Amino acid sequence: MSSASHLRLVPPPLPVDGLTRVELTWIEKKVEYWIRFGKEKDEQILDRRRRTLSFASNSIFALVRWASNDHGTVISRIDIVRAITPGEHFQTLPFVRPGGDILLKMEGWPKVERVLQFIDAIEAIGIDPAEVSPHHWRHVHNRLTAGQEPRSYTLEQHQAILLRRSVEP
Repeated sequence: MSSASHLRLVPPPLPVDGLTRVELTWIEKKVEYWIRFGKEKDEQILDRRRRTLSFASNSIFALVRWASNDHGTVISRIDIVRAITPGEHFQTLPFVRPGGDILLKMEGWPKVERVLQFIDAIEAIGIDPAEVSPHHWRHVHNRLTAGQEPRSYTLEQHQAILLRRSVEP
């Protein structure tokens, strides 16, 4: 058995406070990274164009990234992410430290716009998208990826999720 087989990849530890940090940049019409929804626990302003938001474990947020150059849009992406708990496995994601549980990721403006419409529809019925079941965001990701229409998130469904959360240990 080679010595390499004994190596074990260990994910980088969460910061001491257990928060997930997201670096945002805003350079008008060039680089625009922003949070569409989510309840940040802390904000640190780095300079006039950059800031870092911190999210508590298990909170859900949407990160939108858009960038362009002289020839047009270079990236248009939305990620809906659940902040991880210490010791939990995670996926890496640019500008998210250390990473998170990626519930949804869409690239290309038509798909990003469609996700934003789903978020708007959820807010229109009075629900905070950060409180939506992670399973729904995975459903939206899977259906859009397959070229199918996702089911709408309903108030009844949300009430059932809240009831379930109230009785879970």
